[in-house]
Amino acid sequence: MAIKGTAIVTGAGSGIGKCVAQALLRDGWNTVFCGRRTEPLEAAISETLDTEAKGLAVSCDVSSPEQVENLFRTAAEAFGRIDLLFNNAGMGCKAAPIDEIPVESWHEVLGVNLTGSFLCARAAFGAMRRQEPMGGRIINNGSISAHAPRPGSVPYTTTKHAITGLTKTLALDGRPFDIACGQIDIGNALTEMAAPMAAGIPQANGSVAVEAVMDVQRVAEAVVYMAGLPLDANVLFMTVMATKMPFVGRG
Repeated sequence: MAIKGTAIVTGAGSGIGKCVAQALLRDGWNTVFCGRRTEPLEAAISETLDTEAKGLAVSCDVSSPEQVENLFRTAAEAFGRIDLLFNNAGMGCKAAPIDEIPVESWHEVLGVNLTGSFLCARAAFGAMRRQEPMGGRIINNGSISAHAPRPGSVPYTTTKHAITGLTKTLALDGRPFDIACGQIDIGNALTEMAAPMAAGIPQANGSVAVEAVMDVQRVAEAVVYMAGLPLDANVLFMTVMATKMPFVGRG
């Protein structure tokens, strides 16, 4: 299998990020697994056996400009170029009305979800623009919450709506440099974060209801598809969700 390029996946120590990073590695991408702690990253790589492509674990807090710069410098030194960024690292906070949400929680969520995505996209864009041959692809992890919020989720929902603006602007600004940018909006993939949905989660009408979930591998397959397109084609927005989740009728 020929190596398809170099990918960086943030939030790759668990959940969606881990699953996507492993899928890219199996698909022939040299893949940098990025997260706050090295141990889960190395464990995720070790689980992905018999691949010609190589995995590399790099500890990084995406809200830190210095650490993001080091991440991309390390990736370029290891593999020569940057072809793909999956901007995935994210977090939420305890659901509450806006006046009960601590300002510190707001700053923390925006620091990871929005500033982190900006910093990583900025570094990726700069590398892709200047390398030879130039170009690459950025895939942002949006969310169903980029379209419709859950109750009490002001910080998280605000960041995910903002990611849509980031995606559109990068897709426009990347045109002269063969940089494609798309967004995947994911609904109810079964990870540790989504596990409570199987037990029941608050709905907009005040009730608590069990929601359908899907295998997180479906998300990985979707990202691998988006990543594998030639740079003259782009999935600008994709929604992949559990078929029976109450998104279309939410509210």
